[in-house]
Amino acid sequence: MLRQIINIDKEKCDGCGLCVSACHEGAIGIVDGKAELLRDDYCDGLGNCLPACPTGAIAFEVREALEFNENEVKKNMGQAVEREPGAEDLPCGCPGTNAKAIEREPGPAAPQPPASVSAAAPAPASQLRQWPVQIKLVPVNAPYFNNAHLLVAADCAAYAYGDFHREFMKNKITLIGCPKLDDGDYSEKLTAILTRNNVKSLTIARMEVPCCGGLEQAAIKALKNSGKMIPWHSVTITSDGQILDE
Repeated sequence: MLRQIINIDKEKCDGCGLCVSACHEGAIGIVDGKAELLRDDYCDGLGNCLPACPTGAIAFEVREALEFNENEVKKNMGQAVEREPGAEDLPCGCPGTNAKAIEREPGPAAPQPPASVSAAAPAPASQLRQWPVQIKLVPVNAPYFNNAHLLVAADCAAYAYGDFHREFMKNKITLIGCPKLDDGDYSEKLTAILTRNNVKSLTIARMEVPCCGGLEQAAIKALKNSGKMIPWHSVTITSDGQILDE
């Protein structure tokens, strides 16, 4: 049938994922780093995704398309909620973008070996509290952002600083990125996260290399654009794992 439906210009799309969050029907997913209409019959043609797109990559067009199928949409969205992480055919287009919180419970004390036995120290526990962690993949309306202390970190930082989990990630929601390798500006996505959620504080962990300043600038820009006055600070880590004076 001939009807109104969205069209996504992949040249303009920066893969931020805001349209995926805005679409309540699961019609849009991120495929190979770009937004894509997954199925015509999932798109209702109302365009909730249009104002969410910061680059103007989404527009209406009238063309031959399958009729919007509300029953299929409900069925699909229900499956997405019930399936375990790693299941196939998710509306987001990639199981790795499934948002979930990770509860960290203090585990039982490790048994002490006899004095005559030499034992390696127990592995430190991960402090990651949510998935995904990549700025470009995380949904802006994920429930774990509410009342969260947010850490925006260069993805090299955890490799350079040995105690990164305990000193930086503990009790925080962690987002990582690399402005040198990723296309686009993180500030739009970070602005949406800060605007839509009650974030309590912002910590920026960047590397000393000049290109990493883009991450810090994007986070500060997002904080200004959100119009919210929340505590924030930035930490710079050297390539040999030292923290520069703040």
